[in-house]
Amino acid sequence: MEDQRKHNIHTTPGKNGGWDNQQGGEKLSHHRTKEEAEKAGKKEAKKAHIEQKIHNKDGKISDSISYGNDPFPPKG
Repeated sequence: MEDQRKHNIHTTPGKNGGWDNQQGGEKLSHHRTKEEAEKAGKKEAKKAHIEQKIHNKDGKISDSISYGNDPFPPKG
């Protein structure tokens, strides 16, 4: 059975330069700058009530922002 959770938005460096937003392995959008990609990714993540994972140029996740029902909300 396929996972029913929605895939997060990942803002990643583009293969040929620039920055991409991806969801579930599919490219949603391409942007010239990281800032533009982050803005567009945030809009999509907010709309879908999911998380946006922002990557560095080396591909490692530098930030994770939840715009929805966080299964592990912070305590306190």
